[in-house]
Amino acid sequence: MTDSIRTRPVPGSAGPPTPTAQAAPPPRARSPWSRVRPAAVGLPLAGLVVTVAVWWVVTSGLHLVHPSSLPPPQAVWTSLTVSADVLFPALGTTTLMTVLGFLLSTVAGVLIGMALAASRRAERMFAPLLVAINAVPKIALGPLLVVSVGWGSKPILTMVFLLCFFPIVLSTATGLTTTPADLAELARSLNASWWQSFRKVRFPAALPQIFVGLKVAMPLAAIGAVIGEFYSDKPGLGYQILQYNGVGDTATAWAAIVLIAAMSILLYSALSLVERLALPWVRATTSAR
Repeated sequence: MTDSIRTRPVPGSAGPPTPTAQAAPPPRARSPWSRVRPAAVGLPLAGLVVTVAVWWVVTSGLHLVHPSSLPPPQAVWTSLTVSADVLFPALGTTTLMTVLGFLLSTVAGVLIGMALAASRRAERMFAPLLVAINAVPKIALGPLLVVSVGWGSKPILTMVFLLCFFPIVLSTATGLTTTPADLAELARSLNASWWQSFRKVRFPAALPQIFVGLKVAMPLAAIGAVIGEFYSDKPGLGYQILQYNGVGDTATAWAAIVLIAAMSILLYSALSLVERLALPWVRATTSAR
């Protein structure tokens, strides 16, 4: 205790010297991994365990569903291990198509959203058309895409684009047209040009809203890739689902569906991580979660 405290006499006082504490050491820099809470990993695992348990009870415990409609989890796991040499290469194909289609949708959606936000006349002209395109059932376009763009990757990427671009366009346009008034006034008071105001104020302020659209579009990208593979010769998971279901092997078809779900979770988690790293101020200014 005495080593960490120095004493100095008080001028004009005959009493004992007054203790003064040393300056506190600077705080240590916290590692990004120190903020990872056990609940962030434990709760999703607990949810997975509960889901598999309910699945087992419904299929094997109480026999509420026929195995041909929904195989029990142990049958799906066995089929996954037996057909791993087919399913995992198909998973790689579907993942590649999903990511490529999502990136194309992101670039086009952000650019279209910026154009709609920059011109009210353009928004009035093209917004109804975008709504109409989004309202068309995409699965009905599958056979037409094969005729229009041919076989291979083109119908898959087109299907992913059609499913993903609308939420990205909407979130981008909404974010760019709802800039906080105090930030816009600050840019005007500093005589910022349109480009300076867009680059320094409007676009950074719109990023949280844009990421909302991206996170909505990410699962849709996986759905679009699978639907596109129904009408393509690419041996992805959608193609494998049709093949195994056609021969009555529903357990392996469900194993492919489980892989699609796992892929979607991983891609969504990766996008959420990118959001946390790119927008560190959002958590500090909006919520304590």
